[in-house]
Amino acid sequence: MSHNEHIHTKKIKMVVYVPQSHADIVREVMGKMGAGTIGNYSHCTFSTKGVGRFKPLSGANPTEGKIGEIAEVVEEKIETVCLRENLETVLAAVEDVHPYEEPAIDIYPIEEIDKK
Repeated sequence: MSHNEHIHTKKIKMVVYVPQSHADIVREVMGKMGAGTIGNYSHCTFSTKGVGRFKPLSGANPTEGKIGEIAEVVEEKIETVCLRENLETVLAAVEDVHPYEEPAIDIYPIEEIDKK
C-alpha cells in the first residue's frame, strides 16, 4: 500500500438469522432504514437458508420450541451492508420486527481502501 492510500471503515456488514416466516419483513425494514445501499441500488441483501438450533432455558419465552428441549427452525441468514452511522437505527428496526426474544445478529467491519 502506498502512502497515498489509507484504510477506513465507514460501512459494516450486518448478518441477521431469522425464521423463514419473517425473512421478507426483516429484509424490507433493513432496506427502508437505509441498509443495503450499494451505488445506485437499494435493498441489496443476500440470503442463505439453513437450520437454526437452540435450547430455551428456564426463564425464556421462546417463539419456537419448548423450555429444556432442542428446537430446530428453518431460518434464513440475511446479509447486507450498512453505513456505520445508520447502524443503531437499522438494528432497532430489525429487532422491532424480529420474532425472537434474543435475535442472532452479527456485525462485521468492512475495510475500504481509498486511492488518491
